[in-house]
Amino acid sequence: MDSIENHIQKDKEILSDPTISPQQRRHVEGELHDLESYHDRHPEDNHDPTSLELYCDTHPDASECKVYED
Repeated sequence: MDSIENHIQKDKEILSDPTISPQQRRHVEGELHDLESYHDRHPEDNHDPTSLELYCDTHPDASECKVYED
């Protein structure tokens, strides 16, 4: 996706489809929640974040998110 707003809209469209599987619905609902939370915390940033960026935004102390400088 080219922006977080487009990604959020696409997820809402997917959720409006009554024929999606329960597993896909759960996945998209979780992704939509994370995207909306990220967008609320970073309103000036409209790039579409990766799943790692979403994870690190909510878990900054996780070992995957630590940045080491030489």
